[in-house]
Amino acid sequence: MKLQTIIGADLSKDSIDLALYPGKNHLKIENNTAGFRLLIKWLRDLKINISSVLVVMEHTGLYSYHMEYFLHKRQISFTKVSALAIKRSMGLVRGKSDKIDAQRIALYGYEKRDRLIAASIPDEALQRLQMLHSTRERLVKHCSSLKCAVKLYRNILKQSDVIITGHLALIKNFTTQIKKIESEIKQVMSQNEVLHQNGKLLQSVIGVGPVLSVATVVKTKNFSQFTDPRKFACHCGTAPFEHSSGTSIRKKTRVSHLADKSMKTLLDQSAKSAIQHDKELKQYYQRRLEMGKSKKSTINIVRNKILYRMFAVIKRQTPFVKNYLQTT
Repeated sequence: MKLQTIIGADLSKDSIDLALYPGKNHLKIENNTAGFRLLIKWLRDLKINISSVLVVMEHTGLYSYHMEYFLHKRQISFTKVSALAIKRSMGLVRGKSDKIDAQRIALYGYEKRDRLIAASIPDEALQRLQMLHSTRERLVKHCSSLKCAVKLYRNILKQSDVIITGHLALIKNFTTQIKKIESEIKQVMSQNEVLHQNGKLLQSVIGVGPVLSVATVVKTKNFSQFTDPRKFACHCGTAPFEHSSGTSIRKKTRVSHLADKSMKTLLDQSAKSAIQHDKELKQYYQRRLEMGKSKKSTINIVRNKILYRMFAVIKRQTPFVKNYLQTT
């Protein structure tokens, strides 16, 4: 049955506001199983066939975790969209509340209904890997912040000061937990044949280590959400775009600041490593600098070369071969 009813869902930790489009019906439920059952009752009372429904929600991390599984179990279609995409589609607006936000999400879903694609629940291994990866990211961020603080304190305090020793104790604890998370990530990858194979293929690319390979698998949903490297480059903020208008504005191509900054950072680190260890990329990098090209733009090209190589090995399901052109 063709989708006819759009429901906008504004999620928070404890509650969910639902708005129907077309129509002005609104329902507020708790973000738990009891609340989800009220959603089903609400649809029945309105005589709406659940097979004709598409629930549109923002990406809210773990807030939507239980609702996604409930909708999937009841065979109700849903999709998740960027909060920024919804915000920019609304133009100039005034006022804000959970109810209004749900109505705006529903309107966005109705306007874009022909382009929205129903989401699917990833398998348990990928879901577990995603949570482990995000947890590791958070721990590494906190640990780095503590290390920076210690460097500053060492300039004005004694090494035995309780402030420094306290920070060092936390750093040690964070480091231990990070290692445990990384061990769990390895175990999850090794126990799933597809994840294990793709992880090995990605790490065959020079400059790609365990962290970047896992991050790429997670962000692409094991290459099911992104199959085109150009689109994933846009997502990561490494794809250059033209910047011109009429005859007066002719600027250099540049990347967008709307990007997954964590992936961009990992690709940057990968590019700098590859320049050191990959003879082909090292020569390419040096040649461009000798031509007067900027270091920044050259590193970005190397980022994209690595990204395209990662997608290529996954598509072929064969490891990366050094100096591939010379071997053919």
